[in-house]
Amino acid sequence: MPSAILRHAIVTALAHAALLGCSSTDPVDAAQQGAGGAAQAAPKALPALGEVWLTTDKTLDPSAPITSTPRNPQLPDELAAMRADGWGALKEAPGQAVVAVTLDGSPAPAPGAGAKLLARFVHLADTQLADDESPVRLATLDSPGMISGAFRPQEGHECRILNAAVRTINKLHEKLPISFVLLGGDNADNAQSNEVDWFQAILTGAPSVECDSGDDDDPTPGPDNDPKDPFVAEGLAVPWRWVTGNHDLLVQGNISVGTGNSEVSVGSYSPNGARDWTQPGGPVIRGDVIADPRRLLVNRSTLMAKIAGDGDGHGVDAAAAKRGKAYYAYDVGTSPLRVVVVDSAAETGADSGVIHKADVDAVLKPLLDKAKADGKVVVVASHHSSQKLTDGSGLGGSTQADAMTPDEWRAFLGGYDNVLLHLAGHTHEHRYFTVNPPGGHAYYELETASLADFPHQMNVIELWDEDDGHLAIKAIPFDYSVEGDPVAAEGREISVVDLTSGYGQDGRGDPKQRAVELWIPKPK
Repeated sequence: MPSAILRHAIVTALAHAALLGCSSTDPVDAAQQGAGGAAQAAPKALPALGEVWLTTDKTLDPSAPITSTPRNPQLPDELAAMRADGWGALKEAPGQAVVAVTLDGSPAPAPGAGAKLLARFVHLADTQLADDESPVRLATLDSPGMISGAFRPQEGHECRILNAAVRTINKLHEKLPISFVLLGGDNADNAQSNEVDWFQAILTGAPSVECDSGDDDDPTPGPDNDPKDPFVAEGLAVPWRWVTGNHDLLVQGNISVGTGNSEVSVGSYSPNGARDWTQPGGPVIRGDVIADPRRLLVNRSTLMAKIAGDGDGHGVDAAAAKRGKAYYAYDVGTSPLRVVVVDSAAETGADSGVIHKADVDAVLKPLLDKAKADGKVVVVASHHSSQKLTDGSGLGGSTQADAMTPDEWRAFLGGYDNVLLHLAGHTHEHRYFTVNPPGGHAYYELETASLADFPHQMNVIELWDEDDGHLAIKAIPFDYSVEGDPVAAEGREISVVDLTSGYGQDGRGDPKQRAVELWIPKPK
């Protein structure tokens, strides 16, 4: 979620990149593609996880304070020094209390004797799984605070972090049965085909996944001991459902994949900084890189075809694939809950969300009308909440004449008294809002923090019938476990350094907005 400053820099840098061009788009030799490496033995499955927990049980906080004098974690020597000084360490802290919330701010009523759980799922948002060796990376633009998203020192480890999240969800499922995993968008980071392929393989499961492009890198000699080695992805034990974010469709989440950017992505020159894992610590370099055709940028139709063609399609049915937009509905088992997914990513550019009135009229309204007729309560899910909807005219984008304003969107959802919640990601922060559209039905918005930035958490979402005329939506964050996986553990340590160095983002938000129970009257 780059700031306007970063968006402007991206526009300038990518225009410069297109002018510089790339000297080669020749296919990469198989030995350099990182497709498993013929000389490497097949990876072994990781050991089974032990106990996992929710943040209501305990929390993990950085041991070191966030420095007021930033130190650049992009520099391998600086990163190593900060790790040696404990800047990446975590400490256990007491669990969080669940905060009960009502739409009018009054105390939550007492549940009835017959209160019962109706549905449970996991919300996994903003993995931003990156090919950190890609020529269209903009790592040299990175700087502290709001524009730190141009580079994350842990981005090379993000595949192993996502795999650790999958393993944690599976273990949690053993004690708290989960119906499915709902994504929050920004699953890939740079709209690249190989990033989407890696993401799908980790969630679906594969005997070997190697998140490496260009050179067949092995930063630490030996198998399964660095982020460029192949590993076994056990895959989710429950279904997962796709949501599209701006980073899934746009270069660096801001710039259209057209105007020559695909030629740059598969080329052999990095004008604005990619990582070189042939050197110790994977420093950021400008200049020649190994070209790789698998870095080709995806458009809407290509992306939807990839998702629809994998397993059960992850919610993207033939109609959604034909439209090129992930609009669909999903019933949660035999519960009264129906999830309605909205595609708020704008392929025209800019990182903010765009919801077109034409899509609402043609697709979304019929989905919500049917849910009402079927007696279903609804969670609407998209990458962007209403706070982040625009007309698409931000830097890198263009004005969309039929874009809904935030107020128009809220009024539309407020016309359905069975809509309980609008669930989103994008901001990389845990927070919620109450929405009271004039003349309409009040409901909630909830945003989940990201897997890409601290605290690297997901949300368990539960729907309860409180047996007193109310429903309650409980959202409880949880951390991924790195037990038995030293590569994921290294990635988490580095990610904590990103925060404490003064460069990274802290998405924990207000403590009263992390673990929440959102009460809402049952629809009539």
